[in-house]
Amino acid sequence: MSSPRRGATATNRDGHEVFYMDKVWYEVEKRILLYIWAIGVVPITSLKLAVEVVNRAFSRKDDSNPVKKAVEELQAILSKGDVTIRHPRWRRLGEAASPLILTEGCGGTASAPPLKRVSMAPKGFELGLRSLFSTNREVVDEKPPLWERAAGRRRFLLTVLVVISTSVATSIMGVAMPHKGGALLEPLMIIAFAALFAWISVGFWTAIAGFFTILRRFDRFAPKIELKEISPDVRVAVLFPIFNEETERVFAGVEATYRSLEKTGELEHFDFFVLSDTNNPDIWISEELAWAEVCERLNALGKLFYRRRWRNTKKKSGNISDFCRRWGKDYRYMVVFDADSVMSGEALVKMTCAMEANPKIGILQTAPKAVRRRTLYGRIQQFASHVYGPLFTAGLHFWQLGDAQYWGHNAIIRVEAFMKHCALPKLPGKPPLGGEILSHDFVEAALMRRAGFEVWLSHDLSGSYEEVPPTLLEELSRDRRWCQGNLQHVRLFLLKGIIPTHRFLFLNGAMIYGSGLLWFCFILMSSLEAILEVLIEPVYFPAEYALFPQWPVWYPQWALILLVTTLIILFLPKLLGAFLVLIKGEARLFGGVRRLFMSMILEVFFSILFAPIKMLFHSKFFFFALLGQQVAWGPQERSDVGTSWKRALRFHWSGTSIGLLWGALILIVNPSFFLWLSPIVVSFVLSLPLSVWTSRATAGEAFKRKGLFLTPEETRPSRELDLLEKALSKDLRLPESGFRSAVLEPWVNAFHRSLLRKKGRMLKREENLLSRALEVGPGGLSRSEVMMILKNPSLLFAIHRGVWEASGNDIGERWMLLGTVRAWPYI
Repeated sequence: MSSPRRGATATNRDGHEVFYMDKVWYEVEKRILLYIWAIGVVPITSLKLAVEVVNRAFSRKDDSNPVKKAVEELQAILSKGDVTIRHPRWRRLGEAASPLILTEGCGGTASAPPLKRVSMAPKGFELGLRSLFSTNREVVDEKPPLWERAAGRRRFLLTVLVVISTSVATSIMGVAMPHKGGALLEPLMIIAFAALFAWISVGFWTAIAGFFTILRRFDRFAPKIELKEISPDVRVAVLFPIFNEETERVFAGVEATYRSLEKTGELEHFDFFVLSDTNNPDIWISEELAWAEVCERLNALGKLFYRRRWRNTKKKSGNISDFCRRWGKDYRYMVVFDADSVMSGEALVKMTCAMEANPKIGILQTAPKAVRRRTLYGRIQQFASHVYGPLFTAGLHFWQLGDAQYWGHNAIIRVEAFMKHCALPKLPGKPPLGGEILSHDFVEAALMRRAGFEVWLSHDLSGSYEEVPPTLLEELSRDRRWCQGNLQHVRLFLLKGIIPTHRFLFLNGAMIYGSGLLWFCFILMSSLEAILEVLIEPVYFPAEYALFPQWPVWYPQWALILLVTTLIILFLPKLLGAFLVLIKGEARLFGGVRRLFMSMILEVFFSILFAPIKMLFHSKFFFFALLGQQVAWGPQERSDVGTSWKRALRFHWSGTSIGLLWGALILIVNPSFFLWLSPIVVSFVLSLPLSVWTSRATAGEAFKRKGLFLTPEETRPSRELDLLEKALSKDLRLPESGFRSAVLEPWVNAFHRSLLRKKGRMLKREENLLSRALEVGPGGLSRSEVMMILKNPSLLFAIHRGVWEASGNDIGERWMLLGTVRAWPYI
């Protein structure tokens, strides 16, 4: 191909003549000018540079692709360093990546500290009946602390209260039945009732204990915080394990917590780690860019780190263990966050001081407050957690003391003890009882306690926040994963050396979902009993020579007493929670006394509607988990995106059908029993519209405008939540398609390759993938192919150059080249 003749004319896309260059000249210069703009050459010299590059390219006598020749000339000019380039917003990290622009290679950007590998291996996982009576911990104090004896007395009291209340209620249940437990299903109903009543009475007495704990305002056994500042040699790692999360929200939480901690003057002791298990290629690139920009914004290079694991083994617990093996030796404590967690700097400092003052504490768990929900369902749960939650967390602290649970986030952990004693193995056998330990937090708390370290719940520490699921289906989706994880606890009940309290907590975790199946069976048996009472002729003389008939007698007054007792156990804690709000003078933070009680009434109403729906789903989860059906452990939907009618129909059609058929059958056969069953039937029938309506942010905002379901964090936002909202309002300018940006945009391409450590070779498979990527574009590639490209810097760079150097517009249009460059935020 010969050089074009100057003075020729061509027609551009708008139909206008272009002078001084022919069509090829024009297309090449346009492509090169776009690339020069993309890398940030100052506008004054960009056109001049483009013309110079094109002139050099066309002065060459070879017959190669003119765009390829121009790219090679541009690469030669850039390598001399004489061109002024405007770096992206992440300037310091951009300087580390700039040598890779138009140059094959990788590495140069350190997103994590130097490795200091140490071992963290599971030990002592012996399961068996002999272990049931073995409570020998690895470390036994010669003189147990005072709280252990107090905890023993308190738990004995709880056992007595539960046994007495359950025995009385079960006796009343037996008397209230027509046949006094003598009919076919009545004994089974009594057993199910006793188990359910014991379950709810544990919650009731926990709330009562929490009520008096809060009223007393003093707990002589709680860990004392004697230090006012952190010792100079203490280092704390703040961990954010994430998996395909909303990038903007994750890094806004990081920024809010970082800025709050900075204001305490103790930031020097803390390092932040975003630990990613993300396997979505677009989110992966967005996380890298967000990390770079937040580092620049906070001036946190060397304080805020990012690591993405190549293999997502053991989910979140494996991610944290991976951190411990790599960098755990450098830190005395680690604070584990969830993707939606935020904590105040004061809370982090207090927790660290508490650990320093109490060297026997292995885990200190906070009670995070629910915040930032806009959907009606989320706001209902958020309101309930603020009004009733303090009672139950204080009650848990009262019963458990130093044998508390760990909830997996918003907690500080002693790293050395965790690494030595809390590594988790893969259990033998198939799920749900075998395989990877999914609900790892309860197990880690039990192992920490077995090692002689204490686990405490700091129920009154403020400044810890989280976000609840925004919709009913999102909560149920989370419950399905937890159900399978908690079922493993039944097997771990036989783990050698753990204390009886944690054995009970393992059963308690399984009972959370098993109670739904028990409740469903109880209602089903009650319905069958009601049907049999009508269809089967009663036998009044069951004995052959009985002188007197045995009449089935129904005692409605006993049934009414039982109903009232159950309602008291269920709803008295709610009234006590409201009473605490009133005596603290905090009613105004909930919209005032009238709106507080109106919100409570509505919360009870919605709870009655939601409870049977959750019961049905929990029954299915528990039943299918026992049959060995596995569930995917995917990312959570944390944003206020409403449930579509199509998705709601897919999940709720069976419950609606069951409600209609069940209700119709009982109404026809035994109308009097239908009155007792109607709350269940109505809930099933309305499940679909209820799920959709309560998932709407518009519905939640409508109640908020009326002053209903308000929380203190809305009426008087904390500084951390203000920082979070400010961080969310700052546009990170993340690309819509991270993978396409990594291929097309020079800075993103270079920066991503600068984070990779291994230079992938271009083997036959990679060469075939290169040809295929250029041929079909991003839409024709599978996720595994996209991940292969992003993991191989040589392949990624080859595709980057291939798209830009391609003659004609076919490849550029497949990759949407022009639109991407025009929308790139750094131009």
